Formats: sequence, structure tokens, C-alpha cells
Amino acid sequence: MKMTIGEIVKAIDASIDDQTDKALQTEVVGVCFDTRKLTPGQLFIPLNGSHDGHDFIDKAIQGGAAATLWGRDHADRLPLEIPALVVDDPLTAFQKLSRYYLTKINPRVIAVTGSNGKTTTKDMIASVLSDEFNVTKTYDNFNNEIGVPYTILQMDSNTDFLVVEMGMDRPGQLDFLSKLVQPDVAIITMIGEAHIEFFGTRDKIADTKMEITHGLKADGYFIYDGDEPLLVERAKQVDFAKMTFGRSKTDDVYATETSDGQYDTSFKVNLWPEQKITIPMMGDYNVNNALAAIAVGKLFQIPQIEIVRKLSKFDLTKNRTEWLTGKNGEKILSDVYNSNPTAAREVLSAFSRTPVSGRRIVVLGDMLELGLKSPQMHASLAKEINSNEIAMVYLIGEDMKALYEKLKPVFAPENLHYYRADQLDQLSEDLRKELQADDEVMLKASHGLHLENVVTRLTA
Repeated sequence: MKMTIGEIVKAIDASIDDQTDKALQTEVVGVCFDTRKLTPGQLFIPLNGSHDGHDFIDKAIQGGAAATLWGRDHADRLPLEIPALVVDDPLTAFQKLSRYYLTKINPRVIAVTGSNGKTTTKDMIASVLSDEFNVTKTYDNFNNEIGVPYTILQMDSNTDFLVVEMGMDRPGQLDFLSKLVQPDVAIITMIGEAHIEFFGTRDKIADTKMEITHGLKADGYFIYDGDEPLLVERAKQVDFAKMTFGRSKTDDVYATETSDGQYDTSFKVNLWPEQKITIPMMGDYNVNNALAAIAVGKLFQIPQIEIVRKLSKFDLTKNRTEWLTGKNGEKILSDVYNSNPTAAREVLSAFSRTPVSGRRIVVLGDMLELGLKSPQMHASLAKEINSNEIAMVYLIGEDMKALYEKLKPVFAPENLHYYRADQLDQLSEDLRKELQADDEVMLKASHGLHLENVVTRLTA
């Protein structure tokens, strides 16, 4: 993003005391709401979270901020060292600025949501499009009311496609995000139990996921899992061009001849029956994510050879089914960014089939936001943990007690371990002592458990 302060003032209808040409013509080269990451020339966005962002203005000035948004309710302590753009609410102004910039650059927008697979699908789509077009994609999981505007404002001026991931934890969130970006293509990867604490049923989750179509352009495409009855039923109610993906011959894009490897997965697709496609991820469940990316490639006329090549080597966001090597030489499957029952079952199933000369060891942390049925959902994972395939199990978090109790009759005490959520250090130390070069260890949990810290301890 490159805009003058004067252009920003007009775009968000801000007031500014310094009306000099020098101030208004000053160029801003990005936005930042975290002073620890701010670089010179950026616009500081003082957001309210656990702290009031306005309290960090001195650090923003020291870091070289070119200007700052400033809440009108903080006008009694207006900074004097840099231009302050006074607005009613910095977050709303930030979102308004992103909409202005999106309209200015005018890329085609692909929006992706789903209970599982949205980050992987986003990465795959961006890769498929990247040879033919200039593509910007959501960084990491910046997928909420702050992350989506931030992603937009990171676009280069020559961006042809914006591939934006959209998260959801309450009704109305996707409605807002979809209307903000006004996508050309809206994609729902699948309906699972993620955030079921807030919605109660998968039906209500499906209703809320459909909000992604609320901002879809009239000539846009809706791409969805054609094997999910909840989506098939709701897709009939929206008047957009549609494409489906899945495993049924009734889908527009469907997979055949799927085969799992330890580090990759291969399959064929109805569009090119003789073509073998390989993605650098284990797990049959990732094939559907690739099918969604293939549907996008087909829609925008990407050549077959390019789609196949780009899927074979796309850049996967960190901590999503990522294979690493530990300090003891063990193989580590890090899938610690998020977790829910559907995702956990899929990864456990795939991991249980990997070839290994030593032991398979599983580390599972709490799956958050599952509501009153959380203990039962955690305990249900026992069906995917076979003691003939998994040698040891390490569990951490309050809700994982239910799985611990379920597995007690199956595993010897020395092979089944439980930790409180605040015992990450102890878990890390015990794993470091236990793991050997021939072992494989899988780690999965919701991000709130911070198992990424355990991965760091095992690899650093």
C-alpha cells in the first residue's frame, strides 16, 4: 500500500489539524497495529484489545510511523510529533480504508471459509494462480475483522487476485467480511464441528457459513463441497453460478484413485482422467482442498500442466500438517494451529498409517469451543487411537481428561500421559527424553493450548 496522508484523510473522512501540503503529501507505505512490528513510514492503527492501542503511540513514533489514526474520544491527548487522523473509531476507519484500497486496486477476489481446510485451500489456490497472475493471499491466519483489512492493505498495486481466508466464530461475521471484500468467488470447504459451542448444531454452522455469499458479486461463482447435504440444500437458495467438488460423480470436479504417502498424497481427477496429481501433504482429507483449487484454476482457465505443477509444490502455511525433524532425529508432524473433532480424526487416521521403523507417538491438546458436549467429543477420538498402531499417547488440557479416561483400559500406564494446560514445559521435557531417532510424533491442538511452543522445544 502506498497512499498520501491526504488521500487517506479523504478515503476515511478523517479530520486532521495539520493541513499543510507537506503533511498531506507525505506518503504512507503500509499499516501496522503492533508497534513491535512497525517499520518506518507506516500508518499506526491504535486498536483496542487487552490494551488500548492509543497508549502505544510513543513507541509508534519512535518506530518511525508516518502518521496515526486517532480516536475522537482520545482527542484530549492528541500526538503532536506526527499527523493524527481523527476518526470516530480507528477499527471502523481501518476497515473503511481497506475497502477504499480494494476498490482502487480492483483485483478479482476469492474468499475461502470452512470448518477445516480453509488455510490449506487458500494456499493451494494462490499457488495455482501465481504463474499466470500477481497474487496476494492472507498471511498466516489473518482471517477476521482485523486480519482481512490488513491483508487487503498489504496488496501491491499490481495485484490481479486477492485470495482471502475468512474465519467465523459468531453469526454475522462472515456477512460483514463478505460484504467488505465483495468476492468474485466464494468457497466453503466443508461443514464440521468447529465453534459448535456458539452455534449448537451443524445446521446452524452451515447457515452461518453461507453468509460468505452475502457479498458475492452478481456474476460471481459459489464453489462448495457437493457431497455435504447441508451445503447442497442451502446452495439451491442462492442465485449464483455454482461449481461443486468432492468424491461423487455428480460433482463438477471429483477425485478418483486416491493414495496416501507419508509426506504426500496422490489422486486423479475426472477433468483429466489419466493425469496423476500429487500434493506435498499427507492425508486423503487434503484432496478435497486441492479439488477446490482445481475448480478455481479451471474457472480462470489456468492450463492443466500449470495446475498440476503448482499443486505439487505449493507453500503451506506453517504448522499445518508440517513434517519437521526433532533434535533427537525423530520425525515430527506439526499440526498445532487449530483443532476440532473432524480435523483431529482425519490427522490421526492418516498418521496411524504412516510407515515407521520406530514408534508412533501422539500428542493431543484440547479442542476449544465445543460447548457442553466437549468431553464426549474429546472422548470420541479414542476410536482413532489404536494401540497396535500408536505406541504412546500424551494428552494436555482440561477437556482431554475425558479421552485420558477412555484410553486408560487400552494403554499401559507408562504409555499414557496426562498434563494440565499449564504444564507445557513438563510435557516438552518428557518428550525430549522419550523420543528417539526412529520415532514419529504427531502434535495437534487448538491454538489456545500453544503446542507450537512444544514443537519449538523439540526442534530448536
